Amino acid sequence: MDHLVRSTPLQRGEAARVVLDVLAYFDETTEEFVRRRHRELQSQGLRNEAIFERIRREMPHRAVAPPDLSARQLRRLVYG
Repeated sequence: MDHLVRSTPLQRGEAARVVLDVLAYFDETTEEFVRRRHRELQSQGLRNEAIFERIRREMPHRAVAPPDLSARQLRRLVYG
């Protein structure tokens, strides 16, 4: 935290929030990522077919790429 405060214009509270956000991002499971992105994209007005295709394209770019999941597998993660 000290290094971040010294090396950026962030105040200690802001730096702490950034660190917590980054840790939460890397701690997110595949299931949590899929559900979160589905909610975000749905709130933008996208329909499921487009949402699942977009999530499939995004997943290989995560810090630890999960296995290639089909639209059906993604749907099961969202709806059970």
